[in-house]
Amino acid sequence: MTVEPLPLEPLGADERPTPLLVAIGVCAVVGVAVLVGGLSIHNLSRHGGSLPGAIFLAAVLASLGVGMYQRRYFAVLAFEALLTFQIIVTSLALVIATSWITAGLCLLAVGLAGWLFWKLVRVMGRIQAGEQGRNPHLD
Repeated sequence: MTVEPLPLEPLGADERPTPLLVAIGVCAVVGVAVLVGGLSIHNLSRHGGSLPGAIFLAAVLASLGVGMYQRRYFAVLAFEALLTFQIIVTSLALVIATSWITAGLCLLAVGLAGWLFWKLVRVMGRIQAGEQGRNPHLD
């Protein structure tokens, strides 16, 4: 007996699922934090950064947030790529954690990013299901 998977229901006209709104909020918060950090840290180059780099990163996060708000597939895909990078880097930081608090924060960050990544996979499928109905080249 084979079980047929249920087809994904495309997103409604103005529907934005909770994981998508969380991802948009993460982009906004991190983008503002990067910009504030870039503007407020004196001698930023000594810490391995630069103000143009902070502005660029904030602009990338802002454009991802806008793209996700507009329910663009590739914006969600790019955000998931950033989440993947964050999960890998935080997992590596867990290896060199020197206290239980640091290890706990690393585990929390990996867990939350993993949860958001997993939830966004379905959102991406629903976005793509809606695009398939409009674009005959994707069939």
